[in-house]
Amino acid sequence: MMRQYDLVERVKRYNPAADEALLNKAYVYGMMKHGSQTRASGDPYFSHPLEVAAILTDLRLDDASVAVALLHDTIEDTDATRDEIDALFGEEIGGLVESLTKLKKLDFVFKKTQQAENFRRLLLAVSDDVRVLLIKLADRLHNMRTLGAMPDAKRFRIAEETMEIYAPLAGRIGMQGMREELEDLSFRYLNPDAYNKITQRLAMLAEQNKDLTPKIEQALMEKLQSADIKALVKGRQKKPYSIFLKMQRKGVSFEQLSDIFGFRVIVAKEDDCYRALGIVHRTWSSVPGRFKDYISTPKQNDYRSIHTTVVGPGRQRVELQIRTEEMHKVCEYGIAAHALYKDGALTRESGAFTWLRETVDRLNDPNLNPEEFLENTKLELFHDQVFCFTPKGKIIALPRGATPIDFGYAVHTDVGNTCVGAKINGRIMPLMTELANGDEVEIIRSKAQIPPPAWEHIAVTGKARAAIRRATREAVRKQFGGLGRQILERAFERAERPLSDSILAQAAPRLGHNAIADLIAAVGRGELSSEAVLKAAYPDYQDERAASSPKPTAGEGWFGLDRGRTMKFRVPGEAEAQEHSIPIRGISGDLPVQFAPEGGAVPGDRIVGILTPGEGITVYPIQSPELKEFDDQPERWLDVRWDIDPDDPVRFPACIALTSLNEPGSLAQIAQVIADNDGNIDNIKMMRKGGDFHEIRIDLEVWDLKHLNRIIQQLRQKPIISSVLRVNG
Repeated sequence: MMRQYDLVERVKRYNPAADEALLNKAYVYGMMKHGSQTRASGDPYFSHPLEVAAILTDLRLDDASVAVALLHDTIEDTDATRDEIDALFGEEIGGLVESLTKLKKLDFVFKKTQQAENFRRLLLAVSDDVRVLLIKLADRLHNMRTLGAMPDAKRFRIAEETMEIYAPLAGRIGMQGMREELEDLSFRYLNPDAYNKITQRLAMLAEQNKDLTPKIEQALMEKLQSADIKALVKGRQKKPYSIFLKMQRKGVSFEQLSDIFGFRVIVAKEDDCYRALGIVHRTWSSVPGRFKDYISTPKQNDYRSIHTTVVGPGRQRVELQIRTEEMHKVCEYGIAAHALYKDGALTRESGAFTWLRETVDRLNDPNLNPEEFLENTKLELFHDQVFCFTPKGKIIALPRGATPIDFGYAVHTDVGNTCVGAKINGRIMPLMTELANGDEVEIIRSKAQIPPPAWEHIAVTGKARAAIRRATREAVRKQFGGLGRQILERAFERAERPLSDSILAQAAPRLGHNAIADLIAAVGRGELSSEAVLKAAYPDYQDERAASSPKPTAGEGWFGLDRGRTMKFRVPGEAEAQEHSIPIRGISGDLPVQFAPEGGAVPGDRIVGILTPGEGITVYPIQSPELKEFDDQPERWLDVRWDIDPDDPVRFPACIALTSLNEPGSLAQIAQVIADNDGNIDNIKMMRKGGDFHEIRIDLEVWDLKHLNRIIQQLRQKPIISSVLRVNG
């Protein structure tokens, strides 16, 4: 076990002004509190805090962080208290220890709801002071290094949690070395067969090529020295988990991998990186498509380096990473490389900080679903990046697999919400196109656009998915709110009772709603009847129409159905019906409207609306036999009327059934008639009736009833047509 003076010496190597008294006091206090406690391996428990502190000294963290590492389990596992630690070490250290104590209780292998809540707590804790995350990662790293002493079930659970949460978090804040080790340690327990096989093959390969790595290092060094470039070349074998991922992603065997060995070239200055790249490419052939410049375009976690692959000595593919010493520190230590503290908080801004801040900001969204947040954040944790450009040259970093939809939302939420198309490198391309490095993307916008819900399945970034869900919810809320208000206005008019927001505000609590908007939307969704609202607003209200009114006959303006009741809608065109009915403009209007699934409805039809809970109004022609299903649900019937804007005509759905001769070209003649009359075919279904005839069902889009009748009439005139009928359910 590390001695007290050894730890102090480790800190003083990078911080000669280290507070020895603080470190000594934390060491003695931690050892005293943990006393004779032991770990599952049988080692003294205090060896764990010591090793965590040692990991932090490798990251060159401040004295307070190292002291917290020595104390981080005292509140959880001993009789130490927060007040006692505050008194001995100050509130800053006491607060960090308490934060880590709370994080120790988090479990990310619970059911999704609990996992999402725990992840939220983790991010909120680290947002106050990122040192909490650094110490927690060091704690997890040492636990993973000593995981072998745990029972099998607990090993698997901890390894799964590490692979799902902590390893990608380490990568996202730029700590690549720690991420790789956490992934490999987890891989060992999650998939031991694959881990052992790959490890064995790597050992065999290392033995076979034991002379090749020094040879390539020497060749590179000599080439760079001849050009007066001071460089350090380090060869390394890729990690088992990295190799496993590449085999899975590319669907290849171990023998087919050609870049298992990689080399890092560390130079003094940024200019030397590009000079070294030129020398390497002039000496050996580069592999096309394997060059990336993360110096001019850093990753969001501040990673900077040049990547290239060449066919080196012995015709061996060699992967090179060229960077400066400063870049290398950031590559290995990420946020920890920026460890400049003032008043307990990191003062230097970086891409990793930006990601953490934006992620935590998203937690403040009142419409946030915790499970959605966890899902979207995991997507961002695991994805590699592509870099695209706006037409003005601004760089937009996106996860690999991102689409123009993600690009639009990355620029601004309004840009994403109003996106209707995209140009990629000057060409109009589908919105589901996967973006590549270097693409220039121009978003085509329309103020009338509302993001369709299907976009959520195309987008890959958490920001885009959250914005699409939010826009969809707002649009639906607006539609159902608009419908609910119209239903209430007409109901109150028929009852001859005044309607106002103040009246609704008094009625809302009686119906279980805190806000007027929620009450109105519930009426629009069909969850609450207008009659219930009337009675809540006016307790003395009684609907006497059904009891006092005799059933009218068909000539009186009401449509009677000989099924024992009167349908509550008027013939379109009558003054009272126009006054109290809901206007129907089309499916793209401000109301949630759909048309009869069997046959649709078109302007010119006498129509009725059926309120479907959660879906809005379904519009049926009055002659539709489907209306029989709703005979015993009078509360769902709505007065509706057509409200067509002559300046903005839209097509409406209809359906026709034809019987035609079974001969070549018959379908083409039918389609030609429809096209000549400006109709649009949505779907065709053909059924063989007999040897000489076909039955055909065609879903159409037409302007109105006259338009539909004209198409039917011209089809009937064709010699190949035996019959044409409109389908109404």
